[in-house]
Amino acid sequence: MRKQKRLLALLLVLTMIAMIIAACGGGNKEQGNNSSSNSTAGSSNSGSTNAASPESEGAADTTAQYGDTGGLKLPLVDEPVTITWMLVGDEPVNDKLIAREIEKRTGIKVDFQVYSSATYQEKLRVTVASGKLPDIFHGLTAAELKKLGQQGAVVAINEYIDMLPNFKKLYVEENPWVIASYGDENGNIYTWPIYDMQRDVNHGFMYRKDIFDKHGIQPWTNTDEFYEALKKLKELYPDSYPYASKTKEAIFKDWAYGWGIGSASYPAYYDESDGTWKFAPTSEQHKDMLDLMKKMYNEGLLDPEFLTDTQDSWTAKMTTGKSFVTWDWIGRMELFYNQVKDQNPDYDLRYANPIGPTGNIRTLPRIDDFSITVANNKNKEVALKLLDYLTSPSGGSLVTMGVEGETFHFDENGKPVYPELEGQAIDIKVLEQKYGLWLEGMYLRPDHRSVYYNYTEREQEAQDMMNAQGKFEPLDPVLNFTDEENAKIAELQVALEKAAAEFNANYILDKKAGEKDWEAWLQNAKKLGVDEFIEIFNTAQQRYNAMVAQ
Repeated sequence: MRKQKRLLALLLVLTMIAMIIAACGGGNKEQGNNSSSNSTAGSSNSGSTNAASPESEGAADTTAQYGDTGGLKLPLVDEPVTITWMLVGDEPVNDKLIAREIEKRTGIKVDFQVYSSATYQEKLRVTVASGKLPDIFHGLTAAELKKLGQQGAVVAINEYIDMLPNFKKLYVEENPWVIASYGDENGNIYTWPIYDMQRDVNHGFMYRKDIFDKHGIQPWTNTDEFYEALKKLKELYPDSYPYASKTKEAIFKDWAYGWGIGSASYPAYYDESDGTWKFAPTSEQHKDMLDLMKKMYNEGLLDPEFLTDTQDSWTAKMTTGKSFVTWDWIGRMELFYNQVKDQNPDYDLRYANPIGPTGNIRTLPRIDDFSITVANNKNKEVALKLLDYLTSPSGGSLVTMGVEGETFHFDENGKPVYPELEGQAIDIKVLEQKYGLWLEGMYLRPDHRSVYYNYTEREQEAQDMMNAQGKFEPLDPVLNFTDEENAKIAELQVALEKAAAEFNANYILDKKAGEKDWEAWLQNAKKLGVDEFIEIFNTAQQRYNAMVAQ
């Protein structure tokens, strides 16, 4: 019996040594060797997670080869485990690089449940109603997610802070406002934010540089010069309407940042000068903006169809000699050029300076919320650790670039090059289709070396122009409303926005409209509850201030 025990012990030791050798060797295998063959456990096996405390020598070596994990040790689990993740995507990804590499690095096999953007919300509603939640998912409203959290269906992430070094650093230590903005009244946060996703400049004014250069018109640097440039264009092209727009009534929100009344919460905006929220369409700055538009309209400088233009009609004007200045997404500069270059190789749409007294554009948030959440089940710690890894620089690079040396290498400019995709125009959609990268709801900390941040010469000029001038409107606080407040905001905002849109149009289009009409609008806004609407924002701001001050 003793010999048998010694023999069993010896066999056990040999088996463990063999497993360690196999695991170490697996880290250097080619991409084609799918490590999922070693993960036989299903979702019923939750595994156990490695703490942030020092690991064995082998685990530390594995961690080092994948770059900066933010303090996490890889693999994340001591035994194989499978979790489910519901995402937006156009095709299955369980056989793609992203699934294989996550398992290889973390020990976690992810069963990706992918649905198209057209069907995702419907599938999500059915799934939530069934009560059988995936381990990770996204897409609920903030109010819906908080309700699920308070019912115990999803995890309060703050209760696991000490095992999540990347979350703790980014959203507790460096940005303590996050829990105040995205958590509930008890200080619990159920959503995992996205860090540093946005480009610096994504929208703004643009002008036909080829036309400006042809006639010696200098790009404007302020509002007066903007107006004078439009007047000159009208003289040169009498049948044109120099400024065209496709955003309909959103033009007022688009222009608002240059007057200091823009906001992600528009028509409410935060006034930094006195620390209170106000209603943009009743502000003096808004009236000044309308007066400029009215003047442009009366003088034929503003396309009379600016509130009704479709994308097609607007495109036709901006790609011919009908209009020369607009406001849109910066990618439009290349799209328009590619559309007309065969007929007009000199066509050159360029980014322009903002207008308005502040001369600012919108600041895009450093932190976004997609309501990414973790189901409160036996896999919750594994799921949370995986999200934390993907929030590290190492995980962010994997999800948005792939695997250096296997899928890509860096060129002399530090940009990723994909040999398998040579000859293709590579964007994030191509990377999603080929490797499963850039899945919506999965990129938690994009690597800014990724192709998403590859700018054309025109787009780079836009980034450089605004960053050099520092012309960005301050970010407003992200407020956290109660269910009752959200319901009241929704009720009041519909009527206020409808009335504001009607007033704006009438004020600009009716040559007789003036001060009396403005005063009548202010009174109408009061009748529609503008004071109550703004009071809700200021009450929420007081709660925000108190939480951040703690």
